[in-house]
Amino acid sequence: MPRKLITRHDPAPKFEIPQGQVLRGLSALVDPEHNVHLKWIKTKEDPTLPGLVEALQDAFATYKGRSKPVGVPTRTHKDLLSVYPIADQHLGLMAWGRETGESSDLELGAKRLRAVSARLLNQSPASRQALVLNLGDWTHTDDSRNETPGHRNRLDVDSRYPKIVRVGVDLFIDLIEGAKAKHERVLVKVIPGNHDPHASVALSIALEKFYANDKRVKIDSDPSEHFFLRFGQTLLGAHHGHRARAQQLVNHMSDVRRKDWGETRWHWILTGHIHHETLKEIASCRVESFQTLAAKDAYHANAGYSAGQSLSCITLHREDGELERQRVNIPPPARDAKTLEVA
Repeated sequence: MPRKLITRHDPAPKFEIPQGQVLRGLSALVDPEHNVHLKWIKTKEDPTLPGLVEALQDAFATYKGRSKPVGVPTRTHKDLLSVYPIADQHLGLMAWGRETGESSDLELGAKRLRAVSARLLNQSPASRQALVLNLGDWTHTDDSRNETPGHRNRLDVDSRYPKIVRVGVDLFIDLIEGAKAKHERVLVKVIPGNHDPHASVALSIALEKFYANDKRVKIDSDPSEHFFLRFGQTLLGAHHGHRARAQQLVNHMSDVRRKDWGETRWHWILTGHIHHETLKEIASCRVESFQTLAAKDAYHANAGYSAGQSLSCITLHREDGELERQRVNIPPPARDAKTLEVA
């Protein structure tokens, strides 16, 4: 078969660094006028990846079967499912209030989620089933380099990475235990975000070990970035939202879940990533993003990003789709109203 030559009219194939590799260097062939004729992109194996899953399993072996029995709630409604989406918690984010308008650190972030989730659970109906859905970016950083994994942007991080991971695991266990006290069965899904593609693996493994013997809690440890669940006449999907637009997410769900798509009346996709609320209706599917409880870091504060902060519970009826919503809002941070004046 003859080889196809790339001419100046043919678009050159886009190079992507292979999974498991990181950029090591870049070389170029230039002429005396410094025009670039060829480039060599050098990669190397990412030192954070080899044996990652095995190492995490060993590290969290002490969690196995540690879940303690909690009294099963009575008088729950068998036809209801309560969905608790948690978007972009960014545990470990450091923010200086004088610079960003609101201070934050590892302890403050965890304390806020515990308090808000307790209020939300108290308001939510007694559904028999609950879905605790982590929509990604649970931690602000993915390793000790304190950079975004994809673009290597520097991050403002509080505390050491192992401590962030451990606080994150303990915090998520508290959320599940709260849900167990309210609902008979709890399904948990951790979706990787662009800030925590590997830290999300650590969280899933720890939770899976901890609840290994708990028949009331199921940890969905499927490594896919997409999540799908059918509840009666509702098909819901979830993704962090950083790799695909709303239309692509709808197309993907209708393609890979064709039977469920055709047999259900209500279609719903949940996303995070953008830190504010949006709702698009594409054909028969609602694509929704959620607010975060996290404070803004220096980069986003200085860029002028602004959005509300809240946590929600959405209750689905087995036949009738979305039934009701509960919401806990965080008041905007108080700001100094003084302005400089020129005499």
